[in-house]
Amino acid sequence: MFAGGCFWGVEHLMKQLPGVVATRVGYSGGEKLSPVYEEVCAGGTGHFEVVEVEFDPKKINYEDLLKFFFEIHDFEQANGQGPDIGEQYLSRIFYFDEDQKKVAERIIEELNDKGFEVQTKLLPAGKFWEAEQYHQDYYSKTGKTPYCHLRRKIF
Repeated sequence: MFAGGCFWGVEHLMKQLPGVVATRVGYSGGEKLSPVYEEVCAGGTGHFEVVEVEFDPKKINYEDLLKFFFEIHDFEQANGQGPDIGEQYLSRIFYFDEDQKKVAERIIEELNDKGFEVQTKLLPAGKFWEAEQYHQDYYSKTGKTPYCHLRRKIF
């Protein structure tokens, strides 16, 4: 699971990667049970807007998925993402096992060595609360263009 600002843009770009099988947007990281969009946006739930990414490791490995994640958002921004400010928009990686954690730590160290001030934090994956249906595949449904996310080549 990845949190990198508004989940619409992260999902839109992630699902274009070869090897990504499915995506879902939702909320994770907080204590509030069954949060809804308005509550998460208001703050205080502790949840982040996240994208759950299912991928085929035969077509894309976790390291390449992480590198792409870092290239599609501003991981140096400490208060949100682009114009979206608030705790729900912070950069986070939710890992599912120690191997994923180690890969993420290594990539963050590599970015720091390149002179970046990485604000992304690592958290163990917890409960995922699926967002309301109108948020799923938002840009595909609306035909709009992501306004917070675009890819910049770093790796």
